[in-house]
Amino acid sequence: MKTARQAARQRRQRRRLVLGTTLAVTTVGVLAYLVLGSFPGREAEAGHAASTPLATNQVRTTTTTGTPSASAAPSATGTPKPKPSASGKTSAARPSATTTSRPPRKASTTPPSVGRIRPNNTYTGVATAYEAADGNGACLFGPSDDLMIAAMNTTDYETSRACGAYVLVRAANGKSITVRITNECPLPCAPGQLDLSQQAFAKLADLKVGRIPITWQLLSPSTTDTISIRYKTGSSPHWCGIQAIGHRNPVARLEVRAGGAWRQLPRTEYNYFISADGSGCGGSIRVTDIYGEQVTLTGIALRPNVLQPTGVQFARR
Repeated sequence: MKTARQAARQRRQRRRLVLGTTLAVTTVGVLAYLVLGSFPGREAEAGHAASTPLATNQVRTTTTTGTPSASAAPSATGTPKPKPSASGKTSAARPSATTTSRPPRKASTTPPSVGRIRPNNTYTGVATAYEAADGNGACLFGPSDDLMIAAMNTTDYETSRACGAYVLVRAANGKSITVRITNECPLPCAPGQLDLSQQAFAKLADLKVGRIPITWQLLSPSTTDTISIRYKTGSSPHWCGIQAIGHRNPVARLEVRAGGAWRQLPRTEYNYFISADGSGCGGSIRVTDIYGEQVTLTGIALRPNVLQPTGVQFARR
């Protein structure tokens, strides 16, 4: 039989054992928690939202502190270095050479649309001859005092854009002549082909030859003529056709002033610009050549089939 003293001693030993075990387990748990918490991957596993800003900041830092390329450095004019985009790529934000070094062009010096016949280009083809009679043709300029004229092939005629152009024609034998385009040479005239008046062809070769190889190019010649305006027969405040005649350089665009703004008129193959609803008929007219030069004409009366001189001319190029 255990004595009361022995029983009390055993109870005290069991309590100490339980307390010691509990303390040991708690200590081990705390140490394990501290050890695991010190691993670098634990913070990243805590959540994607916490890791994403860190990665973004690292990309930005790498990009902005890296060695800039020559095109990203400030230019001689003091253009600041571009800032990186939100994605960390600087190439998208880097200005190109044209935006930093080329000044904006003025509208008056920009060719609106030169079409197929372009300045400083040389074209190759053949020359043939036709009976020009009084010199009138598809361009509807009317009779011509000077029969050094030609008909342009349909492709290069380009809905009358070639009308009034001066071209220098050279033959293989070394002879040359300047002609003005007043007519259209329909198919089978090929691109590059000019159908010269017989008078013009005879300056290059015998008419009996009939067909010779040539080269030709656009000219901006010296002239004493000035631009004239003519309204087509049947024109009225409700419909009108407008034509420019005597221009040194080919006409690229004709506009009329209507409703407080300039309105561009469509061009016909017979070389008139049409206002189908009468807008601008009898008002101010603006004519633009293929080099972008503009002349504004006022005081032109709405008088059908009357040639009205303006006293102005495009600059020589």
